Amino acid sequence: MPNINFFQEEVSFTLKHKRVLRAWINEVVHNYSQEIESVNFIYCSDNYLLEVNKQYLEHDYYTDIITFDNREDSSLPIDSDIFISIDRVRENSKELNVPYQQELHRVMVHGVLHLLGKLDKTEEQKRDMRKSEEASLSLLNI
Repeated sequence: MPNINFFQEEVSFTLKHKRVLRAWINEVVHNYSQEIESVNFIYCSDNYLLEVNKQYLEHDYYTDIITFDNREDSSLPIDSDIFISIDRVRENSKELNVPYQQELHRVMVHGVLHLLGKLDKTEEQKRDMRKSEEASLSLLNI
């Protein structure tokens, strides 16, 4: 089994179904004919992720996720750190009127899809990303 880890920074947070989530993330990656070396999900506060955003990306705004691809080459197995703001996920779930766990899983797979080459800058890319998120979420059975 690939190395998929879950951490938290500046939040009190309990991730449910870790074993199922690891298998799901691995399945999504395999569906794109790729492998995982290591993926670290770091669940954090808005302020923690804002500091990451400022320090590493020179962006001064809140976001729900930042994905760092640590590979030298995209042909190598995935090696990544994915930071997720639990505050933003909670806020997004309320705004979108979707269950919190569903939004959390969507954000998690969104980061993984970026590692698999999916982009979301243009409207067409955003539509394609959303389709890929939905397809990936349909594989998750909790």
